[in-house]
Amino acid sequence: MLPARHLIFTDLDGTLLDHHTYSWSAAEGALREIERRRVPLVLVTSKTRAELEVLRRKLGHVHPFITENGGGIFIPHGYFNLHIEGAQRMGRYHCVTLGRPYTEIVAALAEIAAEAGTSVVGFHQMSAREIAQNTGLDLRQAALARQRDFDEPFFFAGASEQTVQTFVQAARRRGMEVMRGGRFWHLLAGSDKGRAARYLIALYRRAEHGRRRTVGLGDGANDLALLAVVNQAVLLPQPDGSFAPEVLSRLPHVIRGTAAGPAGWNEAVLRILSARSATTDRKAYG
Repeated sequence: MLPARHLIFTDLDGTLLDHHTYSWSAAEGALREIERRRVPLVLVTSKTRAELEVLRRKLGHVHPFITENGGGIFIPHGYFNLHIEGAQRMGRYHCVTLGRPYTEIVAALAEIAAEAGTSVVGFHQMSAREIAQNTGLDLRQAALARQRDFDEPFFFAGASEQTVQTFVQAARRRGMEVMRGGRFWHLLAGSDKGRAARYLIALYRRAEHGRRRTVGLGDGANDLALLAVVNQAVLLPQPDGSFAPEVLSRLPHVIRGTAAGPAGWNEAVLRILSARSATTDRKAYG
């Protein structure tokens, strides 16, 4: 039996990229094998388009990518030889927008905080230097992280668990969601990593008149929507060796990675690509 044709979706921070150094060097073996086999690798992240354009150049990445927790799907011009309904031209890409505009999100953040009786600080209130100090990014990277289209990272300036829950409930009454990332909370509306991945899976199916075996890799609760829609879901551990309990409870059969970050990513991807036969699919997508 020939190996299955794959389509890989991956989170970045703490998954393909080291959580502290943002390096992917430990994953270079798997990245070379992906390129050799011409396997599409879709980046799915909370990062902005501006951040990803820099990263993609360094990686030599030519495939679609998903920004800001599923707010935008960016497809290089000419990648699919078909009409992409609902897409808008944005620079070198066709962009399919799922998230509501950033201006709406920023305006709602202050209103929700006031209703919840708490103080929050969002990226729009922080300088590039302050973002760099809180993330480990350099100043240039921090400036790119401020160029947002769909969601707003923020932190609570002192809040009890009850206050946080009040904030979350107030956001949901406005049709918005609050997601906890690796370093910041995120306020978003319409953005969905799983929905964005499904959209691309359908495009690949239409363009190729066939199916691919879909793989998803992530390390946290904010990757759950993505991991839930792929055939093979891989959850990498946190640096302390623990696994996101929200993902384990919802996806009890998820594959657990052997190491955190790019080292675990490398091992998991090479193992999946080298498998000569596929196990029974958990999902019917792909």
